[in-house]
Amino acid sequence: MRWLRQLLGSRRVQLNPGRQQALLREVRHRYGAHSQVRFPEQVEAITRMLNDDDGLVVAARVVSEVADEAHADLRAQAHDVHRRTGRRLLVHRRNYRPLWKEAGPALRWPLFALPCGFHPYAQVAAAVAVVGSRASRLGRVSDPNPLLTRVFEVLDLTTAGWEYGRVRVDTDAAALADRLISTAGQVLAAIDDPPRLPPPVRELMRRNNILDVHDPAGPRVVDGINLGARMRETLLV
Repeated sequence: MRWLRQLLGSRRVQLNPGRQQALLREVRHRYGAHSQVRFPEQVEAITRMLNDDDGLVVAARVVSEVADEAHADLRAQAHDVHRRTGRRLLVHRRNYRPLWKEAGPALRWPLFALPCGFHPYAQVAAAVAVVGSRASRLGRVSDPNPLLTRVFEVLDLTTAGWEYGRVRVDTDAAALADRLISTAGQVLAAIDDPPRLPPPVRELMRRNNILDVHDPAGPRVVDGINLGARMRETLLV
């Protein structure tokens, strides 16, 4: 595998696990919903902090941790629905859309309240931006393929939350989706043998509707986002 050859063959990559842990603690505890700083400024600050290979490792860990915890949360919710009602819900990580189509009103969108404490519009958006901007370095620090899968998972959860999970599409939500799409494209470009696009992406790419994007502080529509067009122009390379 290319990433393993790069990792073993490059003596220039000097990773510091202790520094990674310190960065992760700071990102986890200093930023998020409790901060008085607006989400866009938090994203800028975190991306500046994670500006080297150790930061890239931390960013990849944030994305992976969020995807793993979101999956565990949805499995727990599905189990609770079955316990209370006898209704069985299937939770597939490669495609969450059937789950949300079937049971959206019975589910809670998981990304706002994960045990890790990372907020989708702060730490997650920043981590995704770091992964994308340093995609060419991914093969030197880890295997990019599982990380790409996690990026697509978070994108799936984000867009399904808009459509079925009563998640409001504001400028912070739209910025997260745009970064996820952009980063997926950048990681795909860095992989020798890129995988096939997952089903939820292929489904959305067949659409061409524009969603209203609202001001985070009020009901005013300030922009629009065409997910299908954005995905086609970024991911069909």
